Amino acid sequence: MPMNANEVAQIAHLARLAVSAEDSETHARNLSEILDFVEQLGTVDTGDVEPLAHPLEMTQRLRTDEPSEPDERERFQAIAPATEAGHYLVPRVIE
Repeated sequence: MPMNANEVAQIAHLARLAVSAEDSETHARNLSEILDFVEQLGTVDTGDVEPLAHPLEMTQRLRTDEPSEPDERERFQAIAPATEAGHYLVPRVIE
């Protein structure tokens, strides 16, 4: 899918990018090569390939699931304007 300098200028205008006329030819050639490569990738038969959750085979390092902050609910609820059954009471804002 070849692109020309005019199409690059239109895309640059829509994207609010400043592209000089000299650079438009280079960008048109580079974008054409990228589009050709994407078109080539679309022709590859991937019917027998299992979908992956991640492109790299690596294990994810996870930290232990332990609280890092102390539980200060009692202290915060002691200074709250209104609480009930461990919850904060707030004024109704939607009728």
